[in-house]
Amino acid sequence: MKKHYYKILGILVLVITFSAFTYQDKYFEIIKNIEIFSNVYKEVNENYVDGTNPSKLMKVGIDAMLAALDPFTNFYSEAQVEEYRLTTEGKYNGIGAKARKMGDYVVITEVYKDYPAFKAGLKIGDQVIAVNGEDAKGKQAEDLYQIMRGIPKSEVNITIRRPGTNDKQTLKLVRDEVNIPNVPYSGMIDESTGYLILTTFTESAGANVQAAVRKLKSENPGLKSIVLDLRENGGGLLGEAVQVCNTFVPAGVLIASTRGKEKQYNATYKTQAPPIDDVIPLAVLINKHSASASEIVSGSMQDLDRGVVIGQLSYGKGLVQNTKEVGYNSRVKFTTAKYYIPSGRCIQNVKYENGVRVLLSDSLRSVFKTKNGRTVYDGGGVKPDIEMEEADYPFVVQKLLEDNWIFNFCTEYGLNNPAPQDPITYTFTDFNLLLDYLRKNKFDDNSDIEKKLKVLEDQVSVDKTTSIQDDILKMRTELEQQQWLEIEKNKDIINHLVEEEIVYRHFYEPGKVQCRFKHDPLIKKAIEVLRNTQEYKKILAQK
Repeated sequence: MKKHYYKILGILVLVITFSAFTYQDKYFEIIKNIEIFSNVYKEVNENYVDGTNPSKLMKVGIDAMLAALDPFTNFYSEAQVEEYRLTTEGKYNGIGAKARKMGDYVVITEVYKDYPAFKAGLKIGDQVIAVNGEDAKGKQAEDLYQIMRGIPKSEVNITIRRPGTNDKQTLKLVRDEVNIPNVPYSGMIDESTGYLILTTFTESAGANVQAAVRKLKSENPGLKSIVLDLRENGGGLLGEAVQVCNTFVPAGVLIASTRGKEKQYNATYKTQAPPIDDVIPLAVLINKHSASASEIVSGSMQDLDRGVVIGQLSYGKGLVQNTKEVGYNSRVKFTTAKYYIPSGRCIQNVKYENGVRVLLSDSLRSVFKTKNGRTVYDGGGVKPDIEMEEADYPFVVQKLLEDNWIFNFCTEYGLNNPAPQDPITYTFTDFNLLLDYLRKNKFDDNSDIEKKLKVLEDQVSVDKTTSIQDDILKMRTELEQQQWLEIEKNKDIINHLVEEEIVYRHFYEPGKVQCRFKHDPLIKKAIEVLRNTQEYKKILAQK
């Protein structure tokens, strides 16, 4: 017995000794590499031929290091603290506007109602010429954000050029805390179907969803079902996701559990309060950009057979991040655990190629069961109960959006046409005016085929080959005709996008959401399923 005791003791000593050496080796590697990095950083900053920006160089180095881990581990410098607040709290100190670089200048693309930019009269389409007297030509939107953000009650002067005039005017804005609503709209789609959109899981997301559902119930006696829209919602705080689930499921239900390398990151998350309504029929809308907390909510509603999930396969982010302060008001956000939803599955994508997720067939994914015994899968996002066609726009429509053609047309159109009276009934009927605008301004979709043709054309010019120039000219003419045919083919989609842009400028985000009701295929499908009680129950029944 004594001999056996010494044997066990010897093994424990070996394990502890090995662990100590392993820890010391790792600690030595950390210290050694910090010293190497510090020496390189010092030598480069002191001796590089063109001079350096030490802060910018350090930021690039840290970003590159963290990028080697995963896309969700990030560093926030002191200058980016307001950006960090925006992602976690939905708040920042600034003027309440967004902008985008168009040509030489940044142009205002969004104005938040009742915040400093709105109160000062800043409008969508305004070109920012200067900020506090500093010329803004050639600046990026991010450069101007750093200047326009600041402590509440401080002032910033923005010089703009308004569309339709060459005159400049300077607006004085008084900065304030800007609180971007995470539930920008809730209301009735029809006499019996309620709708709310949740854009991000920042602070109070759960409370705001619950307040919206209470309001729908109290103000609409005919309410029979609800649509929860999580499309384009990239996630946020895990606790808020649990509270959103608590809106529709009773207290004491397991929603998520986390498991990490360190025990301190292992936890379970259950609903804590009575639900707002745990029986009303529910449809949850998702798409390929619905991620993280959005997948906890949609996946939990699916695992618990609490609602029907409609849309496209979600993003597949099953990772949890924590944030630590690292000095000088900067922070690092790093992955600490994976999360698992009620059925026990983790929806994190398991395979990537060149940073892009690879969709795995169901045969390569593990099988789990919902509360009613339906089959669901792990390892690659939440697969909807009703899959709808991918909502990617055709190439020519993407070009109209990405290169600001629709935005700029709406700016010009607004100068000469009355504002819409109602966001729901407004219909854009001037498609030919849009075509004239595109032709007058020489719209070119610059397709891949056209790019390759340009390379061939340049080569022919260099080689002075004239025999195929006529063929190239003919192909170019055909490609130009094809782009106009594609625009005509996608007339309905383009008209809807123009409607949304015009409505947004007068009725802001709530109006844009309402404008979308009449042509959104996922909303139409949700209404169809929710109205058909038999079909709804059949989808959630055991298979």
